[in-house]
Amino acid sequence: MTQRLLTGLTLVAAGLAGLGFLWQGPALGTEPKLNPWIRLEAGLAIGIFGTPQKSPIGDNLIRILKIDPKRFQFRLLNASASPGGKRLSAKEWARQNGLVAAINASMYQADKITSVSLMQTFGHVNNNWFSKDRALLVFDPKKPSLLSVQILDRDCQNVDHLRKLYHTLIQSIRMINCEGKNVWQQQDKKWSTAALGMDHTGHILFIHVRSPFSTHDLIDNLLKLPIRLKRAMYVEGGSEAQMYIHSGNHELEYVGSYSTGATETDANTLGWPIPNVVGITRLPPSKQ
Repeated sequence: MTQRLLTGLTLVAAGLAGLGFLWQGPALGTEPKLNPWIRLEAGLAIGIFGTPQKSPIGDNLIRILKIDPKRFQFRLLNASASPGGKRLSAKEWARQNGLVAAINASMYQADKITSVSLMQTFGHVNNNWFSKDRALLVFDPKKPSLLSVQILDRDCQNVDHLRKLYHTLIQSIRMINCEGKNVWQQQDKKWSTAALGMDHTGHILFIHVRSPFSTHDLIDNLLKLPIRLKRAMYVEGGSEAQMYIHSGNHELEYVGSYSTGATETDANTLGWPIPNVVGITRLPPSKQ
């Protein structure tokens, strides 16, 4: 049985007690205790943080899935590599491919298939254009001595060299620079947001924020959280921004809604079809 919250979150009822959810507030209630890291399984935890700066819309919560690369394998899934090129919601991508979690891989072009910048995995190339964007998520290393996954920054790392050492490359817009500072100019437009991050211990972060913020203000919020954020890259905004998690009895689906000039409401409750996702699967014990 599932319940859909007004925040755009789907919860499997069997998993609620283990996550310590507090049902309170108006209508269907608010979600959980604020600020703890809640262990879902070995190497996987979810954190729910209140935003230091508030939006007038939505629940003002930042949901972050913290992933230990020593326990999980990262995968890039593309509609362009699928028969018929079918786009799916993050939940559908996960269910059809045995993923523990999935999030948007990047923004996409008008054809609704091709990423806006470089995107490739092994023999499949979704977009071969290495744009001016400063952040690059890489995984599937060609040598075992390399980090299994990391977010590279073109201003402080030799990305032209390092990207040749990995099979999977996803380029997108950098959110913080090498000194950990906000690099986005302030703007009037606001969105729900999905982002990818990396902390100072090498954990990868799947980040979802339903309440709309300018990207500048969202980055300021992230930098004020106790998450030791080292790198972050923007991957989607508005109703398309989504994150899905299925760990044991815990099933969570987060969807975005608000986008200035497009969907200026907090009403969306559907996971829209998207062409590209980053997902994770459990590593077998022999590889941990």
